Parts: sequence; structure tokens; C-alpha cells
Amino acid sequence: MGKRVTRELTYDASIGEVAAMLTDPAFRERVLERLKVVRGHATVEDGVVTIDQVQSASSLPSFATRLVGDEIRIVQVESWRTPERADVEVTIPGKPGAMSGTATLTESGGRTTERIEMEVTVRVPLVGGKIEGLVADMLGKALDKEHETGVEWLARG
Repeated sequence: MGKRVTRELTYDASIGEVAAMLTDPAFRERVLERLKVVRGHATVEDGVVTIDQVQSASSLPSFATRLVGDEIRIVQVESWRTPERADVEVTIPGKPGAMSGTATLTESGGRTTERIEMEVTVRVPLVGGKIEGLVADMLGKALDKEHETGVEWLARG
């Protein structure tokens, strides 16, 4: 069992514009800058977006930093099989945690909503549930920052 995370992000743009943004490595690099990652990069090939980033673990509680160390590497792979849907896999190489789920885009009245549904799992006795909660909170904050960046990105045209 894990912790489910569901978020809906709405953009004042067509599904085509939002899909193009989400598969643009320049947009993904901008999101990484806004997240203030220690280091990271984004690549896109044949509709597969790969985001490899390292974040500081300094804001995590001590029980979590004992597990992950001073930094945490996160690899996110989004497989956009159609402009409307992606399978999303997030791994933390060498650590007992992962996330998986989907991102779907729907358009109504010229506005597009991205719905992200993820399951966070951390296989650590006793503290796994607490860490799942921390990871879910981190995911929520990252999605909020991505949405904020996306709104600005689309407004620039």
C-alpha cells in the first residue's frame, strides 16, 4: 500500500499547446531552475520525457536524511504515448522508494486540465509511511511550481 497523490492543474491553453510545453526540454529545464535543484537536466526523445535531478535533503527531517543522505537523486520518466496521456515513473536510484501513475490532459472551452495521479511507495520498516507522506508533500510542491512556471510559459506565447 502506498500514498496516493492526485492533482489537477489547469491552463488557459489548448491541449496541443499544453502537450507541446510538457514535452519541451527547455520548459522542463526552466522548471528545474525554479525548483532550485542542486543539479539536473531534462531530455525528450520520441515522446519520452526524462528528468534527472538532484535535490538537497536539508529540509527533510533527520530520520529521512539518515535514509537518503545530504542529497537525493530523482529520475522521472514520462512516456507520452498520445498528446493526452502519459505513464509516469519516478525512481530514487539506490533507495527503497518510487512513484508511479499517469498524467492525462483534457480540454474544455479552450482550457486544458492536467490530472496527475501517482502512488508513492517507500519500503522501509516502521518509517515508510512517514516518508511516503514527506515524498507526497514534496511532489505536491514540485507540481505547484511546475504549474506556476507553465502558466507563465504559456502566457509568453
